[in-house]
Amino acid sequence: MSLRLRKFVGMIAMVVFVVIYAFVAMVIGDLTLQDAHMGVQLLYFAVAGLAWTIPVGALMWWMDKPVREANRQLKRQSQTLE
Repeated sequence: MSLRLRKFVGMIAMVVFVVIYAFVAMVIGDLTLQDAHMGVQLLYFAVAGLAWTIPVGALMWWMDKPVREANRQLKRQSQTLE
């Protein structure tokens, strides 16, 4: 897969994931925590608001993989020339 296509697919997947994740987290929080203490609600939404970064970070790592491999090859080539 070319780098441009990989980044395009990753970008579309990221946008779709974040929209669906935000909706699901909001619905879960609203349905289960309506009568909960405000501190519990704050904690849930703080954790839910940051948890999406883990799968998106993995997706960004996948998108950037060919660039990292190319950089490693260039580094090896420059070391052999020295």
